[in-house]
Amino acid sequence: MTSLISVRGLTRVFDVSKPWLNRVLERLPKSYLTAVSDVSFEVEEKSVYALVGESGSGKSTIGKIVVGLVPPTEGTVEIEGVDLSRETDAAKVDRIRSDVQMIFQDPYASLNPRWRVRDIIAEPVAARGGETAGLAERLLEQVGLSAADASKFPHEFSGGQRQRLCIARALASNPRVIVCDEPTSALDVSVQAQVLNLMSDLRQELGLTYLFISHDLTVVQHMADRIGVLYLGRLVEEAPRDTLFEAPAHPYTQMLFAAAPRMDAFGREVEPPKGEIPDAINPPPGCAFHPRCPLAIERCSVERPEMRTLGETRVACHRAEEAVRRFRAEPATAE
Repeated sequence: MTSLISVRGLTRVFDVSKPWLNRVLERLPKSYLTAVSDVSFEVEEKSVYALVGESGSGKSTIGKIVVGLVPPTEGTVEIEGVDLSRETDAAKVDRIRSDVQMIFQDPYASLNPRWRVRDIIAEPVAARGGETAGLAERLLEQVGLSAADASKFPHEFSGGQRQRLCIARALASNPRVIVCDEPTSALDVSVQAQVLNLMSDLRQELGLTYLFISHDLTVVQHMADRIGVLYLGRLVEEAPRDTLFEAPAHPYTQMLFAAAPRMDAFGREVEPPKGEIPDAINPPPGCAFHPRCPLAIERCSVERPEMRTLGETRVACHRAEEAVRRFRAEPATAE
């Protein structure tokens, strides 16, 4: 398959300084937060690439950069071989932007409460002067709602139905790529399953490519073809779904798996994760995870590990081989 999205050396830094007068009076320097740090990955056409990690790891920032809501500080994001932040051909940029849509995390906040559903869904097409007659009704039926719902307002729908409205709006411009930012985190578990199944069906039917952002490993295992694990804005591991779940090579990924609830492990005793995510304004030197890592050595605190290949996995860890051996040995020890 060919890469539809190519992210190379992506970095995003935010200025989080206090106002100028406060800094002068308090004699404070400027403060910068590195939300994304030198992230690179490829998303193949008609596949699902998932980004996972704790809150504050930079998942949503990457999603917003990909759709163009936030510009990168450094690095490039190419969609269909075009870097939208540097392309000078306005017609080409407009065409490719229409191929990329986003489903936001909160279905309550991402829909205009004063607009009828018909206008909300048709907006991406109407903004470009396209034909919108009957569009909303057709898309509503495609996502499992009734065409008659087009005349209603968002407050007349449940959470799951509102997320279906967001999916319908994303499909309006016939996109090739949909960035899904925690699309089911605000929904009940039973409704989550319905929305995820709908997204899987639409992917097969329309040949869509998903950049799927989530912190729920169960959801990721159901949806993803390839998974990237983020920690403090850094990509620490990337692998095909089955490889990652069978033998995670980074201690942070293993910590996420250990903390995740499992139906087949009722009553198990799990050591809680150590520490908290460090301050992104003042990240630790070397490997950002070393203050919490059970395998950390002195090298980890001074040298930032580079991404390297380990079988089918790309991992940024000095002791990845030891981490894999430890992970495979633990179940036998527990028994």
